Amino acid sequence: MTRTGETIAPPTRRARAGQSRWAWCYPAVAGVAALVAGLGVGEVVAVIVDPRSSPLVAVDGLVIDRVPEAGKQLAIRLFGTHDKLALQIGTVVLLGLIGAALGGLARSRRWIGFAGVAALGGLAIAAALTRAGASVPWAAPGLAAAVSAGVVLGWLLRRVEAFAPAAGAAPTLDRTVADQSAPDRTVTRPSADGGPGDGDRTGGERAGAAIASRRLFLQGSALALGGGAVAGWLGRVLGRFAVTDVARDELAVQLPAPSGGPAPVIPGADVADLRYVTPNDRFYRIDTALVVPRIDPATWTLTIDGRVRRPLTLTFDELLARPMIERYITLTCVSNEVGGDLIGNARWLGVPIADLLDEVDPDPAADQVVSWSVDGFTAGTPTAALRDGRDALLAVGMNGEPLPFEHGFPVRMVVPGLYGYVSATKWLRRLELTTFDAFDAYWIPRGWAKQAPIKTQSRIDRPRPGQRIAAGEYLVAGVAWAQRRGISAVQVRVDGGPWQDATLAAVASIDTWRLWSWRWMATPGDHTLEVRAADNAGVFQTAEVAPPIPDGATGYHRISVQVR
Repeated sequence: MTRTGETIAPPTRRARAGQSRWAWCYPAVAGVAALVAGLGVGEVVAVIVDPRSSPLVAVDGLVIDRVPEAGKQLAIRLFGTHDKLALQIGTVVLLGLIGAALGGLARSRRWIGFAGVAALGGLAIAAALTRAGASVPWAAPGLAAAVSAGVVLGWLLRRVEAFAPAAGAAPTLDRTVADQSAPDRTVTRPSADGGPGDGDRTGGERAGAAIASRRLFLQGSALALGGGAVAGWLGRVLGRFAVTDVARDELAVQLPAPSGGPAPVIPGADVADLRYVTPNDRFYRIDTALVVPRIDPATWTLTIDGRVRRPLTLTFDELLARPMIERYITLTCVSNEVGGDLIGNARWLGVPIADLLDEVDPDPAADQVVSWSVDGFTAGTPTAALRDGRDALLAVGMNGEPLPFEHGFPVRMVVPGLYGYVSATKWLRRLELTTFDAFDAYWIPRGWAKQAPIKTQSRIDRPRPGQRIAAGEYLVAGVAWAQRRGISAVQVRVDGGPWQDATLAAVASIDTWRLWSWRWMATPGDHTLEVRAADNAGVFQTAEVAPPIPDGATGYHRISVQVR
């Protein structure tokens, strides 16, 4: 308690400087905590509505659709199949910076913080409502995120004001001081918000109240940050437990047998530790979906329409009842750099697309089949490529299992010989017969070619770039591919010397990659290995170096190794 005549020394210059120096961080923390809490609430609400409606997913989807093509290619080069995760982490970091700025501005002008939160919420709502398949309830996650972020921000800022008032106001701890000219009485100064003073409270009481307020702020900020992070993680986890999980488990034993029996195992197709068939969990994934679409096969339908004489709509059960074939087919992404790993070979079960096109009887002028995904993605495939005898499929199975969610469950397209961006639509819902002149699919306006046959390429997988190996005989190995043409030769050379023929492994068909090997008597030193392949017509891949855009990368794969 303060006794009559006792003075309370004002804070020293150093103390005031310390308070001023760190005062900005409290509202900044409040802004970050508020946005994190809002994102967490939005993720949980999205579980009820649709995982694709979450603020983070919707806004990042908008970014994917709008970012320049050079940005997308840079992301793929830097992060590969983790590009979407990198985008979402980057967005969270950016939102943290925005939250810090909004909190700092709201310290002196509260309305700026609330206006910023409202603007971010509006962006999330608009992004969600413009996504493919969206409905009015998709606005709920963005709205819930904005409201919760606003509530948390207001509460935390009120705690801050109680112990670290805005610039220009005396801190709460120093509002009452002794009048140095009249030591027998206490003078009350106005409070920081311009209201009446608090001379009826002693300095000790006010100090205790400020300390309690700071403690509440720290506890509330920690709760908002931790709770928001946990809620966001929980929302993502719960989003995976959708009706399709149960449906897929029930379907696992109900996939029909292919006509003529399953595709046989190919003896001699593997080389050393390299495998001819890529396991499902290691198969590359490149698409525009940040969250795997939630599709119930019981309500799924496929429509084939457009310039056809007999439009057709099929349910999933009706599709499964049709004759199916199983084939080994290698898929390749056009974004694959020379030596890249955006390629995989699998055993696909599905219905021949040519049979379905025969039923709908397309207009002869309809030279493009546009495949539509439930997430809004489109791919334009030449009609001729789907009817020229190749095993183009509406696939329902992959390596003896129903399609994994990430690879297109319940139905996707698989077309040998074409890069995926013009043929490999996942989560398929519609096939539209049209013309190339009438419609440009998703990637075409972004600078990619309309026609995209896969180019002859090869890759060294063994040894790895920069690997150290022992001198002596070493088995160099890798893969080569030229879908629809097949591989007839692979050659390797060391340090620019003569080309040496490699040994080719067995292959199922011209629609898959081919593993190869070459025994090298490695001598000590630093060496450079190169590889090239020829198709069944004897045409070697070009040595000319070209980037993936507009229709696939070219050049020889070259690696450096150390022999000791």
